[in-house]
Amino acid sequence: MTTYIGPDEIIQKKRDYLIPCVYHFYQQPMQLVRGEMQYLYDHNGKQYLDCFAGVSVVNCGHCNPEITKAICEQVNTLQHTTTVYLTQNIVNLAERLAGLTPGRLQKSFFCASGTEANEGAALLASIYTGKHEFISLRQGLHGRTKLTMSLTGLSFWRTDTTPVGGISFAPNAYCYRCPLNKQYPECDLACANEIENVIKTATSGQVAAMIAEPIQGNGGMITPPPGYFKRVKEILDRYGILLIVDEVQTGFGRTGKMFAIEHYDVEPDIMTMAKALANGTPVGAFTARAEIADKYTRPGASTLGGNPVTAAASLATLDVITKQNLPARAAELGQYLKAGLQQLQERHPLIGDVRGLGLMLGAELVLPDHSPAIHEVDIVLEKMKDRGFLVGKNGPNRNVLAFQPPLIITQEDLDRLLNNLDDVLSSL
Repeated sequence: MTTYIGPDEIIQKKRDYLIPCVYHFYQQPMQLVRGEMQYLYDHNGKQYLDCFAGVSVVNCGHCNPEITKAICEQVNTLQHTTTVYLTQNIVNLAERLAGLTPGRLQKSFFCASGTEANEGAALLASIYTGKHEFISLRQGLHGRTKLTMSLTGLSFWRTDTTPVGGISFAPNAYCYRCPLNKQYPECDLACANEIENVIKTATSGQVAAMIAEPIQGNGGMITPPPGYFKRVKEILDRYGILLIVDEVQTGFGRTGKMFAIEHYDVEPDIMTMAKALANGTPVGAFTARAEIADKYTRPGASTLGGNPVTAAASLATLDVITKQNLPARAAELGQYLKAGLQQLQERHPLIGDVRGLGLMLGAELVLPDHSPAIHEVDIVLEKMKDRGFLVGKNGPNRNVLAFQPPLIITQEDLDRLLNNLDDVLSSL
């Protein structure tokens, strides 16, 4: 029989042995010990409906049998070699991604995280263009290395006290709290137009790329309106600036399409991926059009990137996503969940806005004066946890409830989620 040390001892060991930046949710946290599809279980055997999916990672569910089988078979055959030797899984995965990614994206580089993928994409943009400045969006999150942290537009995540220079920030498409005090559609996408002013006034004109998430996850589920990215791409093309699309959270069916940028009918020049690509096995990748990728010729081996186990997990994950048509499932269930959240919004003024696509949805909680309801979000998360539901939170003020469940979740699960959330909001 397995013996668990329990939350209190884990917290003490965290204090003693982990760097304190590694934080956790909840005033009364639990120890998670097992996962099964859309459910997680704690050390006492209590079941939780996972509505966060490890921050948009286990799209196919926890310990999905088909993916687990592929991982175990590969671990028992060949676990690691590194990219300086020839193996089959990595090239098969690259070929598979070339067929799934939008437009002419074709050649990939594999690494171990979304941070590495964004770092590599920025490097590739500089190599191809010969330029070294970047544009990013306010409230974007792109990683925890020095460069990717500097590209991040959320002070919550900008720990580095000497960030990289040459990075200019443009207003994001935050329609609920428009940074330009306008209203869609009368605004004529003023936030997108502002990117041209940033290029003209805040840069030297030597901009390699702009990086953007199709939906800003940690930024608060900020979802640009239709036409936004087309306008952005037109401006960037005019100045010879590449578009790096960060699909680390949004990729692999999460938003109702394989990749979220497909909602906007725009072809990225470079795209980054991680998280859900391997359903929980550490992975990252960036992919580009051949003429861009082919400029990166100096040695760039990755010790762990695309290793046989990760690639096997990724291939099995893509099999599950495509065979079960999880993007379509996310689209259908996402509409259902969004409609349910909007009905709760009508009954509970605490919900100021509901936004997102597919099963990547946010509900922004606000006080009567529309200021962020920060304390209330923590109460909701704690009460929902006690009822057996794990919900996320994000946004610059951490006042947005985040709903990013495994895509194999059921309508019955969503009904239980909505009913319990209704009760919790009523109690406030």
